[in-house]
Amino acid sequence: MSEQPDPARAAAEAAARQSYGKLVAYLAARMRDVAGAEDALADAFAAALERWPQTGVPQKPEAWLLTVARRRRVDAVRRQLASEAGRDHLRLIAEEIEARMADEDLPDERLRLMFACAHPAIEAGVRAPLILQTILGFDAATIASAFLVSPATMGQRLVRAKSRIRETGIPFRVPERAELGERLDAVLEAIYAAFAEGWSDPAGTETRRRNLATEGIWLGRLVASLMPDEPEALGLLALMLFAEARRAARRNAGGDYVPLAAQELALWDGALIDEAEILLRRAATKGVVGRYQLEAAVQSAHTTRRLTGRTDWVAIKHLYDALSVIAGSPVVSINRAVAIAEADGAAAGLNALDELGGDKRLADYQPYWAARAGLLARLGKILEATEAYDRAIGLERDPAVRRFLQERRAGLGRTAKD
Repeated sequence: MSEQPDPARAAAEAAARQSYGKLVAYLAARMRDVAGAEDALADAFAAALERWPQTGVPQKPEAWLLTVARRRRVDAVRRQLASEAGRDHLRLIAEEIEARMADEDLPDERLRLMFACAHPAIEAGVRAPLILQTILGFDAATIASAFLVSPATMGQRLVRAKSRIRETGIPFRVPERAELGERLDAVLEAIYAAFAEGWSDPAGTETRRRNLATEGIWLGRLVASLMPDEPEALGLLALMLFAEARRAARRNAGGDYVPLAAQELALWDGALIDEAEILLRRAATKGVVGRYQLEAAVQSAHTTRRLTGRTDWVAIKHLYDALSVIAGSPVVSINRAVAIAEADGAAAGLNALDELGGDKRLADYQPYWAARAGLLARLGKILEATEAYDRAIGLERDPAVRRFLQERRAGLGRTAKD
């Protein structure tokens, strides 16, 4: 007999998945202490797991968690403050809490917290990871994997950043337009990283990633609505919508991975593609071209296959040439090499990949080895292709993609025998 699911635990997990960032943002905006807000909320979730099985799941789980987190924070302040002035301060906090109990509508402070995390006082390299942890509840190990650093290093950086927010009194507010430029890049990078984590789990089977693509698009819409004249905000939203439009085509009925070139075009979401095209055209009228607009333009070029029946690889190669100047990341370089291979031949593409050989970050980066294996196979270099496929297979986390790579590797043996 299968074990019945625990409704209390399921409700707590659902609240964590759907409301974690909203609750942390609300608490942090009032405490001016991100780490303190996270600790208080962690205590509230622990209390829920202990009490809800006995008392039942409350009608408003989010409001219940918020009330308990506030009370836990008051208890912490009570322990810290012993002077008469401290007691007065505690009384004011308590009055504010009691005045705003669980029946209130919880305002969404996530955008304010995102810009606080992107403040110039925060080290540039940790701004996006900090947003991912505070808004979406990613653990340090998950963030470290996305940013190609060790979990211990990432954990230390996040702790320092939260201390910096508290110690320097960084304001929780959406900055004035004159201040936006230096912080918007970090905000958009974090949103895209969140979307990419959810995108890498197309079936929605991993709890820690579930709904992240949807959450990323939601945050992208929020920023685009707040800044409708910001071309990169529009470009990012377009990019995510182009990708999301292909979700249903990325797996076949048996759950197997389907590469872009083999996807069934009828499964692409035409409404999302049309919306993305409108956003991209709006961004193009603003007179500034950035990374996300170019990446969205690449996706737009791929979607023209719906109309023409072919992919314009020359246009895509030129877009990646421009992208490599603006954002010379390993991901861009690998995609550029693939586009070169399609436009100019596998040898030219492999030469472009060889130019990246000195980048140590690629040693454990699956897409590099998968791309390399495919180009070596096209050139008839079976032994080298086999070794590259082995590296890619060993690095791949998604079982469906792993099976796809294993099939490609097995195909090399058949090619060699032929």
